Amino acid sequence: MPDTAAWLKSILPFVVMCFGGFMALLDIQIVASSLQDIGGGLSAAQDQISWVQTAYLIAEIIVIPLSGWLTRVFSTRWLFAASAAGFTVTSLLCALAWNIETMILFR
Repeated sequence: MPDTAAWLKSILPFVVMCFGGFMALLDIQIVASSLQDIGGGLSAAQDQISWVQTAYLIAEIIVIPLSGWLTRVFSTRWLFAASAAGFTVTSLLCALAWNIETMILFR
């Protein structure tokens, strides 16, 4: 039987990484299926609603190429923790958005 502490140390980062990936995919799916409700709640037109998803994709397109450099400058662990914290904060801010412009900004 392998040492439990060593096994946990090798498996736990993988589980945390998988959970982070799952949360990102879940967020995209929830927003995509809720765009009409978001638009109705924020009194936004259809062309404005599409910017909610577009803003997320633009941010993703900017950050993904930078991630390799950022992991070398900081560390993979630090970058993952900072990204998870930023994701959590901006998700909470999206929940508190008072109009479509702030929703797009926080997204």
